[in-house]
This record gives sequence, structure tokens and C-alpha cells, in this order.
Amino acid sequence: MVDGNEWLRVRGMGRERFAGHLAEYLGTLGYTVERTDTTEPSISVVSGELKRMNPAVPDVARTLRFTIVPTSGGAAVVWSAPVTVPAVDRGRLDRLAREIGQHLERSVLTESHATAKVSRAPDLRMPWEAPA
Repeated sequence: MVDGNEWLRVRGMGRERFAGHLAEYLGTLGYTVERTDTTEPSISVVSGELKRMNPAVPDVARTLRFTIVPTSGGAAVVWSAPVTVPAVDRGRLDRLAREIGQHLERSVLTESHATAKVSRAPDLRMPWEAPA
């Protein structure tokens, strides 16, 4: 379902619970979060709109959207928006993406007592990076 374009993968935790972790963290960054879970197809969509100023968030990231789909034994996260980023904002958005990923790794490990694990996709390339 993710066609090889996933950003993060979680093993040992379902998509609904993982979507909750993502939504909670976006809320701490100053986003108002909207979360939609559907059963057919089995997808969770987490969207955020920046409402509280945060200097760590570039202008292009005022609206974020992620799609979380189930995988065997866990879930995969696809970075859905933004997908085009001006060159001046790429460094800041890369840093924001790393910070979100690292926070999710820590929170999942803590909550699951190290039984669930978050990892980056093996051939990770963010949507705004040019193909090699």
C-alpha cells in the first residue's frame, strides 16, 4: 500500500496507536491536529496546521500531512505533504523531519518498554529531494 515511499516504519505497534503518538507530538510543536481513521482501506491520516509560532518550523511546513498504513507486524508512515520545498527551506525541513522521527523513536521505545521499534525506511528519500 505504500509503494516503497514510506518515511518511517514501526514494528510491534499498530497504526492507530502510532498515529496517536504522531498526532500528540505535532500538538506539542504548535499544530492543531486532525486525525482520520478508516477501515476500508485501512488508513490513518494525520494532518496538522501550525497555529502557535515555532521558530524551528519553516514556513513551508505550516501544514503537514502523514498517511499511516498497516504492515505485517506494524505500520508504515508516508510523508504526504509538503512534497515540494523551496531550496532555502530544505535544511530546516530536513531537520524538522529528523526531530519528529527521533521523538517518535523515543516515545515508542518508552511506551512499549523497548518491545516496539521505529526505523527509517532503508532507501529513504524525502519527497522534496531530487532523485539521485
